[in-house]
Amino acid sequence: MTVVMEKPENPEKTGVAEEPAPVKRVRKVSRSMVIGAILVVWLLLFALLRGKHTLTLAAADLTDLHRWFNDVNDSIGANRNSNPLFLYFFNEIRLVIDSVVTFVQELISQPSGDRPVPQIGWLGVVGIVGFGSWAVGNWRVALLAVAGFTFLGLQGLWQESMDTLALTVSAVFVALLFAIPLGVWAGLSDRFNRILTPFLDFMQTMPTFVYLAPLTLFFLIGPASATIATLIYAAPPAIRITAHAIRSVPHTTVEAADSLGATRRQSLTKVLLPMSKRTVVMGVNQTIMAALAMVTIAALIDAPGLGKTVLQALQSLDVGTAFNAGLAIVVLAIVLDRVTTAAAGREEAARGSKNRLLAWRRQLLGAGAVATAVLVYLSHTYLWAAEFPGEGSTGSAIRSGADNVTTWAQDNLSGLTNAFRDVITNGLLNPFQSLLTDSPWWLVGAVLIALGVVLGGWRAGVTTAVCVGLLVGTGVWSDSMTTLASTAVATVLVMLLGICFGVWMGRSALVDRLLRPTLDAAQVMPPFVYLVPFLALFGATRFTAIVAAVVYAAPVAMKIIADGVRNVPATTVEAATSAGCSTWQIITKVQLPMARSALTLATNQGLIYVLAMVVVGGLVGAGALGYDVVAGFSQGQLYGKGLAAGLAIVLLGVMFDRITQAAARRTTA
Repeated sequence: MTVVMEKPENPEKTGVAEEPAPVKRVRKVSRSMVIGAILVVWLLLFALLRGKHTLTLAAADLTDLHRWFNDVNDSIGANRNSNPLFLYFFNEIRLVIDSVVTFVQELISQPSGDRPVPQIGWLGVVGIVGFGSWAVGNWRVALLAVAGFTFLGLQGLWQESMDTLALTVSAVFVALLFAIPLGVWAGLSDRFNRILTPFLDFMQTMPTFVYLAPLTLFFLIGPASATIATLIYAAPPAIRITAHAIRSVPHTTVEAADSLGATRRQSLTKVLLPMSKRTVVMGVNQTIMAALAMVTIAALIDAPGLGKTVLQALQSLDVGTAFNAGLAIVVLAIVLDRVTTAAAGREEAARGSKNRLLAWRRQLLGAGAVATAVLVYLSHTYLWAAEFPGEGSTGSAIRSGADNVTTWAQDNLSGLTNAFRDVITNGLLNPFQSLLTDSPWWLVGAVLIALGVVLGGWRAGVTTAVCVGLLVGTGVWSDSMTTLASTAVATVLVMLLGICFGVWMGRSALVDRLLRPTLDAAQVMPPFVYLVPFLALFGATRFTAIVAAVVYAAPVAMKIIADGVRNVPATTVEAATSAGCSTWQIITKVQLPMARSALTLATNQGLIYVLAMVVVGGLVGAGALGYDVVAGFSQGQLYGKGLAAGLAIVLLGVMFDRITQAAARRTTA
């Protein structure tokens, strides 16, 4: 017998729940689909409107804005010694900074008065560096410092190295005078930190090139302007890290000091600063590295030192001389980095040492101080201890070897390097550059604004719209699009390398231990140095700047992505493995999606690093905005255009930074 169950007419009376109606699934439009649609529309309109409204400007043509900048420059030059603002403010600042730089230069590198030797010659400088490294670090760091500075002399670059060191020390000294107090204030006051943060973001977004042109307008060219540009560029890391150090002190410790009756000043000097000393010293390390990078680039405004040697060699395509001077910059950077890093870890090492060992160390330091004083006296008194002996035979060998390697590479690897260059240039760079420069300016602007809204939200879209409008007003729209094309292509290559090596490092502790020291060393090298080897391989072309930018920016992207992959919970990876997922599936379906915020952050940092390096590539044939800035320094009639190009670089940097930062926040939300 079959029983037929009928659906009750009134579910409320029978108590039988009615089955819910099927839910209609609405397909959600993803961001990638929207971005794809924007690009398709762009390509269609490009095919119809190619070559129209492109705002192309010839190299020698000037806009009204450029002429106005030239007039301002001429007016300032004519009234520099009569205008009260310059007489009692800018000129006084320049004189003070110039006095500091001159004092340090005369102390370690330049003759003083009628004396044929500097105040402290090479032997005294090496002694002071060795003793100071030992005092703040350990004997290994001291040995490295002595060997590094001696090598600078053997290269035949002692004078240039001391000039670079003098500018770096002067800039760092002045920068720390106001950076550490500002950092402490920002660490203690949330309101001041909120006010200060946008300015620090802006200062760190600006490529190094951009600082130079406006400062020469007020402080002329020379060591003083170079030092001022360097200290402005180098101060933000110290401010940020000092503020972070103050904020990282446990609140319970501060509350305990307050409960014991400590005043605000006592809490700062007896609790906050001592407990944050190690982190503050790390900030000093970052400031020194930033200052050294900026000092070398400041050769464009007649700063003395190794940067000028590299600049002159790059302009004459003398790879051997550029490599020798670039190697000296790297050696100086490594020594300064290791010494300050050792200083940051010295306090913890001292706490773990026994009192007996500390007493022996104090006695040895006293003997070392006496020996250093003897070396300083000898270098002050005798010519052989003042001027580095020899004619730089090691430097001659390095220059000759670099030239030989360059000749060999050009003779034997030109087919491979030219093929690689042509594939990237013709297959990726030229089409994208044509799309940007040959599209109507309003179409490119609309696409950039739309991408800003989709990726970063409406605030990023508004920022992009403002930047696009100002870019049009600079009169260098075409050059800006050329720089944008090079930056975008280089960033794509950076992210490909960053993902490949970052995932490898994140999944393997052994690979991370092997690669991370190399990546750390690569980040110590100033941007100038990266141009030298690729100039030998690819010649003076825009591709040289792109490859140098990729190598310069890849380490930071790799490290960020590696940390993001490593932070994916191990339980999630184990669950995917137990479910039968392959290694490729775990990477693409689990680790990379869960590390999306790290990928976005790596893109942000990669873009900023690439933009800075692509602009520096204007020295080796990259053209576009980098060339405009360099031409503005060397040709007076193009000063206004160079200043406008610097403004355009800032606008591109701000636009990239705001879009990628907003995208990162939306990813983590």
